[in-house]
Amino acid sequence: MNRTCPATGWPLERALFAMTGTFTLLSAALAAAVSPWFLLLTAFVGVNRWLFVAAGACPVSLVLTRVGGLRSAVKEVVR
Repeated sequence: MNRTCPATGWPLERALFAMTGTFTLLSAALAAAVSPWFLLLTAFVGVNRWLFVAAGACPVSLVLTRVGGLRSAVKEVVR
C-alpha cells in the first residue's frame, strides 16, 4: 500500500508539519507588519495541531487525505 504522496513522496505528517510551520511564520510576520490580530491565526494553527495529536485527525489532515491522496507514515494500530 502506498502511504506517501505519489508526486512528492511526503507522508501526511511531513506535509502537515510543513503547512503549519508556513502558516505560523506567515501569521507572525503579518502580526508584526500589519496587525496583532493575525496572532489569532497562530492560535488556530496550534489548536489544529493539538486536534491532530489528540484525535488523530484535524480538518487539514482530512482534506489532504481525501483531496491530496496523502497517507500517514505511521501504521494504524488495530484495537
